[in-house]
Amino acid sequence: MEKKQFQAESKRLLEMMINSIYTQKEIFLRELISNASDAIDKIYYKALTDSTLVFDQDHYYIKVTADAENRTLTIRDTGIGMTEEELEANLGVIAKSGSLAFKREHESKDGHDLIGQFGVGFYSAFMVADEVIVRSRALGSERAYQWQSTGAEGYTIEPCDKQDVGTEILLKIKENTEDENYDEYLEPYRLKAIIKKYSDFIRYPIKMDIADQEDQTLNSMVPIWRKNKNELTPADYENFYTEKHYGFDKPIKHIHLNVEGSVTYQAILFIPETIPFDYYSKEFEKGLELYSNGVLIMDKCSDLLPDHFSFVKGMVDSDSLSLNISRELLQHDRQLKLIAKNIAGKIKSQLLSLLKDEREQYEKFYNSFGRQLKFGVYSDFGANKDALQDLLLFHSSKEQKLVTLDEYVSRMPEDQKYIYYATGDSIERIEKLPQTELVTDKGYELLYFTDDIDEFAIKMLMTYKDKEFKNVSSGDLGIEEAENQTQQEQQENQELFAYMTTQLSGKVTNVRASKRLKKHPVCLSTEGDVTIEMEKILNAMPNNPSVKANKVLEINPQHEVFHSLKAAFENDKEKLNLYTALLYNQALLIEGLPLQDPVEFTNDICKIMV
Repeated sequence: MEKKQFQAESKRLLEMMINSIYTQKEIFLRELISNASDAIDKIYYKALTDSTLVFDQDHYYIKVTADAENRTLTIRDTGIGMTEEELEANLGVIAKSGSLAFKREHESKDGHDLIGQFGVGFYSAFMVADEVIVRSRALGSERAYQWQSTGAEGYTIEPCDKQDVGTEILLKIKENTEDENYDEYLEPYRLKAIIKKYSDFIRYPIKMDIADQEDQTLNSMVPIWRKNKNELTPADYENFYTEKHYGFDKPIKHIHLNVEGSVTYQAILFIPETIPFDYYSKEFEKGLELYSNGVLIMDKCSDLLPDHFSFVKGMVDSDSLSLNISRELLQHDRQLKLIAKNIAGKIKSQLLSLLKDEREQYEKFYNSFGRQLKFGVYSDFGANKDALQDLLLFHSSKEQKLVTLDEYVSRMPEDQKYIYYATGDSIERIEKLPQTELVTDKGYELLYFTDDIDEFAIKMLMTYKDKEFKNVSSGDLGIEEAENQTQQEQQENQELFAYMTTQLSGKVTNVRASKRLKKHPVCLSTEGDVTIEMEKILNAMPNNPSVKANKVLEINPQHEVFHSLKAAFENDKEKLNLYTALLYNQALLIEGLPLQDPVEFTNDICKIMV
């Protein structure tokens, strides 16, 4: 019997495919099962136009059989089969897809779409097999034929004995090597896991003999996302979430999409309740499962989710996407971008609805993932800030709970110019800050920023509904009556403040009368874009150059300490130097900043005690 050679181009493609096209060897089983499903579909299509054919779906299935003793794996289907000519055409020319040609001839919109398109999936079998034997009998034919090959060297085709219509593919599994364990493709439970992972929603039963149970059906066949939403209960979605190992928690919300139009896809998305332990680590991978016509193509398709919604779990099924020949990678095309844009919009709408109608549930979600939303506002130079600003929550001095920016602005008094906020590592610490005195005395609401990303996000946001954000430690608070009073005190004590500024040269840019202090004697404020809290955060980062805020030491002219300063300025400069150093170090401690010389500070305290 003459051995036929693959075409030169096909031979090179086969060698390349075996070694590099597929990233995981287990993919071969997905490809062969998809081909088997296509073969059954072809009978279905023929039955639509051939009155002599009756398609009874119960008679069609795919059978996987492992024989560990003889090191063979067999995939058998009851599909349409192939003639001698079709074996030659489809298996003799690599990258020629019989399914694609059939699909072009029998375009249908009835919901049955052929999976195979590229014609290389069959040859993935050579990644795990030394030899592949295909026995096939075509529908309507009385003869069967066998195709046999050991790889790139070529193949043979000859008549064989096969009684039933369909195709049987026998793989002679390779021996183990130091790097590869090929035995796993002969173990029923490993095969079951691969089928469940990639081919769970093939529409025909995939059967295998496991332990004492013959012909156990391994796949679910009908995916939940193709069922009518009205037929599904919340428990159905929760069970799917658990079965797919999306998380150990229960999802707060699900989104079930069935979109038709310029791009057609189905999706089920979940908003989790709790944060994964590795969410903010390098090991975390965002992305949705991607299916093409029910067959798993990618575990994590990151292009389908923006980073700020990376917490979303779920899947997308579409046959509108352009895939490469291995079906493992997407061609970055318009359809993918349309799906991603649509999904992002649906997630935002669901979160806004949750915020409006189920506030307690939204706050539970926000406590887990609000930080990621704030990162989304800050990242990409604020490209997504408008889309995310209404999803943000911050603690409020007035409400003693989380509030939205819209809620804050809606109750601002007419004379209030800014959205005021204060920063610190806890609410308790912020409430004690001297800088908050003037704002709270005016009855203005304060937002408490306790997360290290908060102020960076707000700096990127800049305004909300035309209202500018203002840190209570910033130089100008926009409260006029305080400004007028302070100006007079500043002028009257200009020489004192100038002297203290000189004493603190290199530590502060200025010393001045405070317009914000009521009860406290001293505090620090800042000038410029970098605040004290930002300085602390930036300097805590590894390999980050030292960043300093332009600090101003503010003195309360109404406090008794100020009278001691004035007296020392007139009579005892050495004592004034001591007071100046003490007040500066007190201001540092209030802000949680490190003292440059703690020993000197304690010695200074002792000096005023004796």
